[in-house]
Amino acid sequence: MIHINITDLWLSNYLCLLDVLAASQNNSNSGWETKAVEFFQDQETKDAFKCQLQHLCLEMTPTFTLILVKFRCLIQDMFDPEFYMGVYETVDPSTKTKMLRCGKYKDVTECGVDFNSRNTVTAERQTFYCVPIPGENPWVKEISSSCLTEARVVPSTSYAPSRQKRSYEEDDDMDTQPQKQREPHAGPHSPSEHHGNGDCKRQETEAPSSQTASASHLDLNFPLPGEKGPSCLVKVYEDWDRFKLNDTLEVYGILSVSPALSALADEKDASSSLLDPAESMETAEEQRVHSPPASLVPRLHMLHAKPLPHNNPLLPSAALEDNSAFLSSTLSEMASVREEILSYFTHVLLGDALAAEYLILHLISNVYSRRDVLPLGKFTLNLSGCPTVASYTERFYQIIQQLVPSSHYLAMSLQNMNQMRLVPKKDYVANRLVSGALQLARNTSLFLDETQLEQGQLDTTGVRNVTALGNLISWQKVDYDFNYHQMEFPCNINVLIASEGRSLLPSDCQIHLQPQVAPSHLEESLSSIHMHPQASSQLNKFRIYLSMARLLDYSISDEVTKSVEDDFVDMRKDDPQSISAEDLHRMLVVARLLSLSLGQTSLSRDSWLRAKHIEMLRRSRMEQHKCVNGNEP
Repeated sequence: MIHINITDLWLSNYLCLLDVLAASQNNSNSGWETKAVEFFQDQETKDAFKCQLQHLCLEMTPTFTLILVKFRCLIQDMFDPEFYMGVYETVDPSTKTKMLRCGKYKDVTECGVDFNSRNTVTAERQTFYCVPIPGENPWVKEISSSCLTEARVVPSTSYAPSRQKRSYEEDDDMDTQPQKQREPHAGPHSPSEHHGNGDCKRQETEAPSSQTASASHLDLNFPLPGEKGPSCLVKVYEDWDRFKLNDTLEVYGILSVSPALSALADEKDASSSLLDPAESMETAEEQRVHSPPASLVPRLHMLHAKPLPHNNPLLPSAALEDNSAFLSSTLSEMASVREEILSYFTHVLLGDALAAEYLILHLISNVYSRRDVLPLGKFTLNLSGCPTVASYTERFYQIIQQLVPSSHYLAMSLQNMNQMRLVPKKDYVANRLVSGALQLARNTSLFLDETQLEQGQLDTTGVRNVTALGNLISWQKVDYDFNYHQMEFPCNINVLIASEGRSLLPSDCQIHLQPQVAPSHLEESLSSIHMHPQASSQLNKFRIYLSMARLLDYSISDEVTKSVEDDFVDMRKDDPQSISAEDLHRMLVVARLLSLSLGQTSLSRDSWLRAKHIEMLRRSRMEQHKCVNGNEP
């Protein structure tokens, strides 16, 4: 019987455990694999996965080092399954000693493989192409990084880098998507970024302009321009059917940056030009995309993964029901925090308290269910009447960006609409899904700046992009382009449209901004928001509040349901045209969001009456605006 000192194995080389277990068990018994997985999952509870892949400097990591890491990511693409040697036998050339090895969680085999061994077991694994969560805001990364500062990997004494390298998030030039490909892909990631992207330091990452070369493995295929951080090939060994495209996960796994992978990729590139295309299962483009250098796209062997209900580092990662103390303390403060954030938004919206109410409701909205094709819970807000001076909409977005975990600013200029790639498209030559700007994680806030739209003609691409935005708003779905057909992918994205008049896009609710600030004092009012920013603790309160309200459950009692039905009948008695079924649906959505914003998980009579009141105020304002501006719908 073999006795294993787990601690010693863990500290020296934890993957040796797999070889020992493989050698000590009968090949017909797969129990050793279960033991290995249980061992690694046990290390997760002991906080062995201290390193976040986003905060590692791969070029400072010894090339043969295997590190336990966590990776917060989105599944951008799913490749075909691959076969590998699950168990194989090696022969020592000097002693002729044979030993069983495990190929699981490894990229390359040991030397001296006996390919004629009867003990060889072929296994199957799936590969996901994962990218950092698109549009994840800097404050999320900063808080996550501050929790893991002590976990940065220090190079071993035997490793001497030629020059000091910075981590992905510290390097301003690590965006390896070439400028020529970024420009038609999307507009600036946020108003604070420069429109000119400049030349990339890594000259070898500039792909040729031809369409075929655009599938180069050096294009990291991020959905949004300006994104930084590592993309990763995640190897999945079991239950991969439970994962879906665009899922956001926290992956616990073994990071591998073996230089042998780059050598193999180079050999493939060299040999592919000599092979008859009919004899090769992969095209050269597909080989480059699916086998990029490990220094650029590392491999992460999944031990365990859990879906992320949110990516706010200020909230517990587990379900709220499992954190009763946090839940009860936060709920007790939500009403008071709501008053504070309402006052803050009123200032941001130039003294318009009613618009501030609706902004809160929009930011906590969430698609909680689907009835046939109808997404329930969405609340796209069209904030019309936005000033076009003093870069108001851009400053407005920057404030939203400070409060939500993930967001994206999309300037709806004519050039952007006619040139952007919003919808992901399948590239059959490279056998990959080319990302688009609407391939976003759930609960991302999408800010559409329609004040940037000028007169002109939308071309075919522009019409297709506007149609895609309309479908996203109305049905919370994006139709991915697979050349010969389209495939629907459901999403859950909060869309806020800032416009001068009524938006050309559909919305669930429109409110016209009524500034209480004179135009001559607009710049001073906006500057004061940035001159006296909210304290960090206050911002964190707002961030927790908005994320918590979105995660709460909600219900309506039979008694309140009957009361709502009676109210609807009474409202239609005098004038049946005064309120429609669509108006009732909107009031119910407003009532739900109003209750959640107060920390209430069920609809009360008071909340219903308050929802009716603010809807009456909004509709009255829109009627007045319509009378003053007859051309406005």
